[in-house]
Amino acid sequence: MNKEKIYVSRSQLSRQIIRKSVSSLLVWFTFVILVMIFCRTVFHTTIWYEYQTEWRILHWLNIYSVPLASAVIGFGLIVICIWDVYKVLKFLDEIISESAKLASPESGQIRLSASLSDVQNKMNQIREDAMKLAADAKEAEQRKNDLIVYLAHDLKTPLTSVIGYLTLLRDEPQISAELRAKYTGVALDKAERLEMLINEFFDITRFNLTQISLEFENVNLTRLIEQTAYEFNPILAEKGLSWDLSVSDNIYLKCDADKIARVIDNIIRNAVNYSYPDTCIKLNLRKSERSVVFSVENKGKTISEEKLHRIFEQFFRIDSSRGTSTGGAGLGLAIAKEITELHGGTITAVSKDEIIKFTVILPL
Repeated sequence: MNKEKIYVSRSQLSRQIIRKSVSSLLVWFTFVILVMIFCRTVFHTTIWYEYQTEWRILHWLNIYSVPLASAVIGFGLIVICIWDVYKVLKFLDEIISESAKLASPESGQIRLSASLSDVQNKMNQIREDAMKLAADAKEAEQRKNDLIVYLAHDLKTPLTSVIGYLTLLRDEPQISAELRAKYTGVALDKAERLEMLINEFFDITRFNLTQISLEFENVNLTRLIEQTAYEFNPILAEKGLSWDLSVSDNIYLKCDADKIARVIDNIIRNAVNYSYPDTCIKLNLRKSERSVVFSVENKGKTISEEKLHRIFEQFFRIDSSRGTSTGGAGLGLAIAKEITELHGGTITAVSKDEIIKFTVILPL
């Protein structure tokens, strides 16, 4: 986009310089022709005597009018070209001098001469865009670093619990079956929490060190969504949630099956994590003339507009508390967005009146 802006400005500036150069040449050419016509008119309409100095000058001009006019026009052409080159170099020096401010937020706005107002506006826009991108990248990096620190700290808690309960089971072989089952269950819960945290570390590494590539194939999207929803049934049962499925039959899409499965998984997981207990999650899949529309709607705490605008950012978590089971690495929706856009689709989120809805549109 920035390259296009620069190209447009450069074209406008080039046209402006060429227009002024052609205008100057036309004015100079017209002036020389008018002078020549005037001299010829005066020479032929006035009675002259050979001893007059004026007659000798005009007679000489009349004889050599054509080569003289050509020489004068050529001289003017050279002067105008030199002047235009000087102006271009002056503009170039001015742009180079001010371009240092593109990467310097403390240097203020870029100021160019009036002739370069379009270039000035475009350069200031590029500078603001670059500063915004740099600020967003710095904020994302800070969120990632904070998250890694939190995850590293949180790894200790479930690991300590697992070791503690397994030690009890080893050191007290005579404990009751009921207590043994309780200790085993707690150790398993903590181990699963530990596995989730480790997976989040892997997600952070994969998302930052690898580029997502796609392998397209013809996929039965209906079956893929139904299978993914079925795999969530045990989690839904634990939270008292239920499905409201509205999935059209045999919708096929040419896509990367594994990547689209991850998009579906991440969106459903987000809905499960942020749903009120004993509520219903609506899952819809339909086909339009040019696209496939997949949506997940759940009942939960309304997401504020500020958080809704940032919900697809890397490492952004709706619930930023460290101890919550819903607070993941903040990568699920960011990865879903990147995969969707790589497929040429869009993903959006709306939240109103305790209803949260994610919609994915993929082109056929």
